[in-house]
Amino acid sequence: MLRFQHSEYLWGLVLLVLMLLVFLGVSAWKRRSIKKMGDPALVEEMFSGYSRRLFTLKFLLVFIAFFFGVIGLANLQKGSRMEKITRKGVDVVVALDVSRSMLASDIKPDRLTRAKQLVSKLMDKMENDRIGLVVFAGNAYLQMPLTVDYSAARMYLNTVTPDMIPSQGTAIAEAIRVSNEAYNQKERKHKAMIIISDGEDHDENAIKEARAAFDQGVAISTIGIGSPSGATLPDPETGGVKKDREGNVVISKLNEEELKSIAAAGKGIYQHLDNNNDEVVNTLAAKIDSMEQKEFGENIFTDYNSYFQYFLVVCCVLIAIEFFVPETRRPKAEQPEDTLKPVA
Repeated sequence: MLRFQHSEYLWGLVLLVLMLLVFLGVSAWKRRSIKKMGDPALVEEMFSGYSRRLFTLKFLLVFIAFFFGVIGLANLQKGSRMEKITRKGVDVVVALDVSRSMLASDIKPDRLTRAKQLVSKLMDKMENDRIGLVVFAGNAYLQMPLTVDYSAARMYLNTVTPDMIPSQGTAIAEAIRVSNEAYNQKERKHKAMIIISDGEDHDENAIKEARAAFDQGVAISTIGIGSPSGATLPDPETGGVKKDREGNVVISKLNEEELKSIAAAGKGIYQHLDNNNDEVVNTLAAKIDSMEQKEFGENIFTDYNSYFQYFLVVCCVLIAIEFFVPETRRPKAEQPEDTLKPVA
């Protein structure tokens, strides 16, 4: 199994796109400037030693070196030793709403970021429980199956964005069904489900699915995120606030009633998440700890080999090569004039 120990450094790869755009912009500006002066081939000859190929080569060396440097800092690792770990705990599936309404900023910095922080803090409280992740908007799907590898779980959690599901909506009923399918269907207990959503779109089948899941031994708790008064949504196309077809500003409001009804049907608890999530985390952890636990074994990697040094070596070598590549080409050696006159 491959993983990045410090996956947050991978955001540095975004700078590669900026570097490429700057390079293309400078190259285009140079070509336009040369064309304005006259014939490109003749104009380039006027610039003593100028070489477009050397300029491009130096950029490519820096570009590739930066890529290897970022991968090195993130520390690519491969599992080297696997052990079977026996634990006692509960199977917990988190169903996380990733619809566009979760980008509302009535909970700072926004609803989705705060929800992800909640899940991460909950994992800090978990020791022997298995955790799985389901994401949903207009549809739902299993993002991560049940596991005790919390490092891998955090990696999956960090990749969650609203762009994962193109169809918009809040399909809580489907999220409950997909989450229920993630458990061992032969068991009738030791199963907890946590739904984190603003519950904005009413889903008539959600209560029915919650009762069906409870009949199969799943205790369902819900977390409402957002404010009942609502907040505006960002529009990535205009850079302003989102508006409907009539030009009215769209306001996303928390639907607490639906989430409370789902929690009641699943014999769980409902909590409202605001800018302080410590109390919510502690209550959820206490709820999970109070459940009857089961003993299970799972094969997980307990040791990893790191390969950051190889990427950093390549990065340093490329930077060294770029340093010694000249910025201009060497002038061609002039041909010596023949002073001898031909014999008649």
